Amino acid sequence: MSVEFQARVASTWTLALLLGSVMTSAAAQGIEKKPYGRLADGTQVDIYVLTNANGVEAAITNYGGIVVSLKVPDRAGKFGDVVLGRGSLDEYVQSSPFFGCLVGRYGNRIAKGKFTLNGATYTLAVNNGPNHLHGGIRGFDKVVWQAKPTSTQAGPALELRYTSKDGEEGYPGTLAVTVTYTLTDANELRIDYAATTDKDTVVNLTNHSYFNLEGDGAVDVLSHELQINASRFTPVDENLIPLGELRAVVGTPFDFTRPHTIGERINADDEQMRRGSGYDHNFVVDGAACQLRLAARAFSAKTGRMLEVLTTEPGVQFYTGNFLDGTLRGKTGALCGKRSGFCLETQHYPDSPNQPSFPSTVLKPGDKYQTTTIYRFSIAKSL
Repeated sequence: MSVEFQARVASTWTLALLLGSVMTSAAAQGIEKKPYGRLADGTQVDIYVLTNANGVEAAITNYGGIVVSLKVPDRAGKFGDVVLGRGSLDEYVQSSPFFGCLVGRYGNRIAKGKFTLNGATYTLAVNNGPNHLHGGIRGFDKVVWQAKPTSTQAGPALELRYTSKDGEEGYPGTLAVTVTYTLTDANELRIDYAATTDKDTVVNLTNHSYFNLEGDGAVDVLSHELQINASRFTPVDENLIPLGELRAVVGTPFDFTRPHTIGERINADDEQMRRGSGYDHNFVVDGAACQLRLAARAFSAKTGRMLEVLTTEPGVQFYTGNFLDGTLRGKTGALCGKRSGFCLETQHYPDSPNQPSFPSTVLKPGDKYQTTTIYRFSIAKSL
C-alpha cells in the first residue's frame, strides 16, 4: 500500500470519526428481533435490526444470513439503504442472485464440480454452467441459521451458527460454522467467520452483498469510483475458472491501484473483460494474508459515501452485477438492472482445491478456520 494511499485512508477515517461524534440520530443502539415469515415447511424465520450509536442500521435475517438492508448517511446526513435485496422472505426463497447472503461451504467456483482431497475425489452439484458455484443447490445462503443477538463494547452483534453435515452438497466432514455480524459505533459492519471440522475438508466463506452507494438499485454503479489494493489478479478461462496465473494488473483494465470509475474501462476490448462480461474476477490483495488490511475503497461523488473493505483474506472478488437482467424487483419495487450493484467478496481464490499453487483452503480436524472482513462507511470529499 502506497504512502499516499495510507494518508488518504487516515484522512478519511478522521473525517468519519468526526462525523460519528456529531451525528444526532434519535435511534437507540441495540437489536430488535422481528418475525420475517415462514418457509414452506413451516420453519419460522426472523429478522434482526441492529442499530449503532450513530443511527446506522443493518437488518439481517437468519435465513441465509442475508444482509437485507444497510442504512448509512450521505453527506447531507440523509440515511439510505446501500445494499440490493428482495422485498420479502418469499421473494428471496423464490429467486435471488445471492443478494446479501452468507456463502458456503465454498464461495465462488469449483471447476466441473469436482476436487480431490487425500486421494479421494468428491463430486459436488454443478449449478453454474459446468461449475459448482457458491456451495451448490442448497448452500449456506438457503439454510436457517441459529441466531443469538448480543451486545459488545464495539456495538450490537448477531451470532449465527450452522452445522453442515458430512456429505452435505457433496463435501466431506461435519463442519460447524459460526458467523458474527457486529455493527460498530465506528460505522463498520464487521463479519467474523469461524469453522471447525471432524474430517479434512475445504472451506471458503464470504458475504455476497451488492452495494450501491447512491442508495437506489434502480440506477447503475458505473460512476462510482473504485480503488483496489491489488497489483495482481487471477485471469480466467471462458468458464470463469482461474488459469492458475497471478497476472500483473499494470497496463490492463484491472489496474485499480489508483482510482478509476467502475464504468471507465468496463467495455474495453480485452479478452478477460469479454469473458467476465465485465468485472467478475478475483484480485490478489497486497500485503500479508491473515493480517487485517485494506483491500478496496469505493466512493460515490453524488452522495459522498465512502466504503472501505478490510480483510484478512488473500483475495477479493470484484463483480459488477453483469448478470442482473432487470427481471427481479428490489425492495423499493424498482427492477434490478445490469450493473445496478457491485460486490467486493473477500475470499480465498476461486477453484483453489484444484489449483495447487493457490493458498490452501483445506481445513483439518483440530484446526480452526478464522477470518475477518470489515465494511466501513464514512463521508469523504473524494477518493
